[in-house]
Amino acid sequence: MGILYLVPTPIGNLEDITLRALRILKEARLIAAEDTRTTRVLLQHYAISTPLTSYHEHNKLVKLDAIFEALDEGDVALVSDAGTPGISDPGYELIGEAIRRGITVTPLPGASAVITALVASGLPTDAFTFLGFAPRKDKARQALFREYAHARGTLILYESPNRLVDTLEAVIAALGGDRPLVVARELSKLYEEFQRGSASDVLAHFRATAPRGEIVLLIAPAPPVEAVVWTEAEIRAALREQFENGASVRDASSTVAQASGWDRRAVYALALENRNTE
Repeated sequence: MGILYLVPTPIGNLEDITLRALRILKEARLIAAEDTRTTRVLLQHYAISTPLTSYHEHNKLVKLDAIFEALDEGDVALVSDAGTPGISDPGYELIGEAIRRGITVTPLPGASAVITALVASGLPTDAFTFLGFAPRKDKARQALFREYAHARGTLILYESPNRLVDTLEAVIAALGGDRPLVVARELSKLYEEFQRGSASDVLAHFRATAPRGEIVLLIAPAPPVEAVVWTEAEIRAALREQFENGASVRDASSTVAQASGWDRRAVYALALENRNTE
C-alpha cells in the first residue's frame, strides 16, 4: 500500500517549493491535481514527467476509485491549484477517505496563502480564525461577520476580486468602518500588494482602484470590551441597531449578549419583545 503525500505547491512564484516536494512529485506513481493545467506548468518547469490526473470538486466522486487503485501500487501526491492541499478545496475529502481506509497520509510543509498573508499583515498572529471563502449573498456575509464580531484572534478569508468591495461593505455593516484590516493581493507574484488601514479606508481604495488577482482578507480582532454593566435601555437600543442592519433575533441576541455581558437568554427575551412591538 502506497502513501498519500500532501504536497504544497507555489502560490505564485515557482521557486517557492521545497526540495522534498520536488522529489516526491518525481517519485510518486501518480499526481492528483485540482487543476491539471496549472500543475502541468509547474511540472514542466522542473522537468517532472509523473502521470497526472485531475481531482476537483466536480469529479471527486468518480475519481476516488482510480486514485485508490494507484495507491495499491505505489505513492500518490495530492496537490491543489496553489498552496497546501486540503485548505478550501476538495482534497480534504480524499484525505478523510484515505484515513478511513487505513492509508498513511503524510503532509509536507510548504506554501500557504493564509500564513503568508498573516505574518506580513501586521495584525495579531497569536490567535487567528480561517473562515474560507465569504458567502456570496450579502445577508449571509453580514451574519458571518456578526457571528465572529468578538473573536479574540485575527479573522482570515479568501475572496475573489469581483466580490471584494461587497465583502468590505459587509464588514463595515457588521463590524463598523474603523475596524483595522488588510487586503493581501497577488502574494509572491510580481504585483504583490498589502493594503492596510481601517475598513472604510480600504473600501474607498478598492472602490477607486478595481482589485485584481488572488486575495486574502484579514480583519483585526475586536478591541477588548470593558467590564461595564449595560442598562436595559442600552440593550434595547443595541438590539434595534442590529435589527436595522438585518440581523435575526438569534444573531442580534448573541451579538448584544457578548458585547454587554448580559445573559443571552435575558437578551433574547428583550429581542423578542422588541420584535413583537415593531
